[in-house]
Amino acid sequence: MIRRCDSNDLEAIYAIINDAAEAYRGIIPEDRWEEPYMDRDYLQHEIDAGVVFWGYEEDGKLAGVMGIQDVMDVTLIRHAYVRSARRNQGIGGTLLSDLRRKTTRPLLMGTWADAVWAVRFYEKHGFQLVTPEEKTRLLQKYWSIPERQVETSVVLADQKWFDLHQTK
Repeated sequence: MIRRCDSNDLEAIYAIINDAAEAYRGIIPEDRWEEPYMDRDYLQHEIDAGVVFWGYEEDGKLAGVMGIQDVMDVTLIRHAYVRSARRNQGIGGTLLSDLRRKTTRPLLMGTWADAVWAVRFYEKHGFQLVTPEEKTRLLQKYWSIPERQVETSVVLADQKWFDLHQTK
């Protein structure tokens, strides 16, 4: 079942993110890795900034989480993670599908450029990479991340975004 997470889920969200983020160890630039990958204060900061987490729950336990955040005229997919023991079971796709139905806005998502599995996941679900120039513009406009993260990330957009931003 997919459900909106609340303050009672903070520890489970924290645990899922940091378990799943182990996949990035040694993949993302070393200067961007932190231990833990996302600390509790930053997780709370993201929630306070408007990231709404949704969880995939089975037998009363969260197996995956994904956030959405409305920023200006788009909705961002944020912090999408599935417990490492539960990967490749359709949980991420189910969460993404559900969140797509919760907005009528164009969807954008950013991830690490070297996380090829994450890029492939979003492409499999209909997202497309934007150009490198557009990526930089979008990350600087819609996200609050360090310049080094901008340099080492990509942005994928849904068809609605491309339909609205095609060059005429």
